Amino acid sequence: MSFDYQAFNLPVAQIVPALLDTFKTDNTLLLSAETGAGKSTLFPLVLMESWLPKGKKIIVLEPRRIAARSIAHRMADMLGEAVGKRIGYRIRFETRVSDATVVEVVTEGILTRMLQSDNALEGVAMVVFDEFHERSIHADLALALCRESQQILRPDLRVLVMSATLDLLQLSELLQCKVLKCSGRTYPVAIKYTGAQDLHLLPENTVFTVMKAAQESTGDILVFLPGEGEIRKVEALLRPKMRNIAIHPLYGMLPHNKQYQALMPDRNGKRKIVLATSIAETSLTIEGVGIVVDCGYSRTSKFDPKAGLSRLETIAITKDAADQRAGRAGRLGPGVCYRMWPEALHERLIDHRIPEILEADLTSLVLEMAVWGVKDINGLTWLSPPKPYAVAQATQLLQELGALEDGVITEHGRAMHGLPCHPRLAHMLIKAQEEYLLPLGCDLAAIIEEKDPLPRDSGININLRIEALRRFREGKNDIKAFSRIEKVAESYRQMFDISPENSVFDEHETGLLLAFAYPERIAGNRPGNNAQFQLANGKLAMAGHRDDLANETWLAIANMDAGQDMGRIFLASPINPQDLKPFVKTVENIGWDLRKGGVVASVDLRIGSIVLQSKPLQVTDKQKIVTSICDCIKKEGAHLLNFDEAVTQWQNRVLSLAKWNPNENWPDVSTETLIATVHQWLSPYLNEIKYTEDLKKLDIKTILQNALDYSQQQALDKLAPTKIEVKSGSKVALEYQANGSAPLLAVRLQELFGELETPSVNQGKAKVLLHLLSPAYKPVQVTGDLKSFWANAYFEVKKELKQRYPKHFWPENPLEAPAIKGTKKQNGLK
Repeated sequence: MSFDYQAFNLPVAQIVPALLDTFKTDNTLLLSAETGAGKSTLFPLVLMESWLPKGKKIIVLEPRRIAARSIAHRMADMLGEAVGKRIGYRIRFETRVSDATVVEVVTEGILTRMLQSDNALEGVAMVVFDEFHERSIHADLALALCRESQQILRPDLRVLVMSATLDLLQLSELLQCKVLKCSGRTYPVAIKYTGAQDLHLLPENTVFTVMKAAQESTGDILVFLPGEGEIRKVEALLRPKMRNIAIHPLYGMLPHNKQYQALMPDRNGKRKIVLATSIAETSLTIEGVGIVVDCGYSRTSKFDPKAGLSRLETIAITKDAADQRAGRAGRLGPGVCYRMWPEALHERLIDHRIPEILEADLTSLVLEMAVWGVKDINGLTWLSPPKPYAVAQATQLLQELGALEDGVITEHGRAMHGLPCHPRLAHMLIKAQEEYLLPLGCDLAAIIEEKDPLPRDSGININLRIEALRRFREGKNDIKAFSRIEKVAESYRQMFDISPENSVFDEHETGLLLAFAYPERIAGNRPGNNAQFQLANGKLAMAGHRDDLANETWLAIANMDAGQDMGRIFLASPINPQDLKPFVKTVENIGWDLRKGGVVASVDLRIGSIVLQSKPLQVTDKQKIVTSICDCIKKEGAHLLNFDEAVTQWQNRVLSLAKWNPNENWPDVSTETLIATVHQWLSPYLNEIKYTEDLKKLDIKTILQNALDYSQQQALDKLAPTKIEVKSGSKVALEYQANGSAPLLAVRLQELFGELETPSVNQGKAKVLLHLLSPAYKPVQVTGDLKSFWANAYFEVKKELKQRYPKHFWPENPLEAPAIKGTKKQNGLK
């Protein structure tokens, strides 16, 4: 082997022989390696030099663009080459590869597009999924497609899944493959908890903690913050206080040269503080860091299916993310991590981050599936199957945009898929081409994709941004934010081979293009309600009362916050009422009167939920009445039905079995999915419903139980019983959890005397969590290990309870004592 992998002294070198041996016989391998082990850089190089078949490539999928660049540069440096030779990378709008490239680091949806253009990946020998624990929707989708390709077209295609913190057992069972483990070269990290969190004072508290850390410890400081806004605030507060220390921001939208400065040692030898988003949790090596300050928050995009909008939310990080962040302090030597939350709170953090596929807008994923030729999305190998209601909503949108017809991809859908942007924007650009508005469409798409370049008080008119972009191209303004926007706009123009335009344009044309992209956000001004608009999707939203667009008759909205009752418009454009004709439809509207009960029906001229004209309609068809009730339940939610504790426990039992047995076909019975699919399981029981209150009388638990097939009903009662018989003979109710964590069994301690093992369900594979109670049914201990409790904690508990309940039985040896239900006297004991 010409490549001396041992020379780099990386921990993963110890398992290189096992890695190569595995791929002699197996086509899939999971690798669990701690942060700093060197897996991201060493393994692709080893495989390239000693295993890669001639004429083939290795594709490395990275979830973040900055990591893709960094890792490609690092591997090239290890070979003594420049990036773009044997090691290259492809990220959105940036490519550094050549004919000599054999290891390509790619990100975002690029691997998916490679698979779509060549289902068999004929030129690829291996796909490496790095940092899979981040669970990006692109990684989940690409793994599902790679698995399909392996099973049907390319059994010789190798797949290597790597992670620092993910529990790979479930994925190993799903993929039926081996797991290799490797420890990292992480030095001990001292953890210091600073106390209570306060999101409102986050910048001030962060500055205080950073200054404290700088005084108490040595080394460069890496500070984790939720986003660019907090980074800028902390930077502004720190600079006057720490003039002798170099301060560098680090986030995804930062220019590449600024990112490079944050990663490398300071050119003047100064101590360094790096203010970073979660982008710095994994893969990136930041030279010199010995201290981590972790604010405990991250910012994530969550899709709200009811509003049809994604919104950024600031949330508490998970335990695995906290471990990842702390580990950054121990890469080069012993370090310290300051956690800006109480130690007691840490134990209550969620163990693992929620996969993006369970929270994201699935429109792009469903379009990818349609292009792939998959009608049943559950037919692919998913570690976390997409939520059915989210799939249904994405499918409906794609049908409205003309991308799908009866679930099958159309020619228009294929054209949309050919553009590297969200399907909404792809549809808009194609329509812009048809309307001879492509230059405007390219400018508009770029502005929508990027952060608003103008200050918050600039008003909601998106046309002001387009005008400013065009002035920037002419050199008439120097707002730096437009540099990135122009780069994206230029990429779109190159796709269509057009030149930019800087001339005056009709802002109503912008409104038309926005209506193509967001037809459900066409909004009509509400008479008598200044600045309030009703959207085609039924929501209400408002502009500022003094905004220039507050009194427009019609708007097309590009960006808004759904809010609770009233949304807030951030970016919009006026639209000419004459341009709304293609969006007007004649609709037979059959609804359910929530207040009185019964059907309300009309024939309407509508733009979505906006009624332009209405005529009464008589309805006698019972099926249409049932459908109207289901539609009402979907709109209003579960409160119309009797989702009592018995129903909740039934749901939790089924959801737990789905978590515990991922290879079995247990349905998703979460409340969100049940409401979204209410037509399927509730329709047969609605024929006699006359009033809204009749819905509360339906036996939902029995209806749901009957929706399972016979074998599932039998398995549910066997694997997840509602009660467990304990040693005393009592049958005690279990409390199941929706997330599949241990069911709770609250039982009096004395009823477990003589019980050696912790009770379990799911054929012994899931132990319960015991809430041991006093004779007065007060909790005294929580344990998941009964044997350990008898050996250790019992004697302390006994000492306290014997004084409070002297008439009850407290044996010296609980393992040999009889389990009892009452007092000593009631059981004939002395």
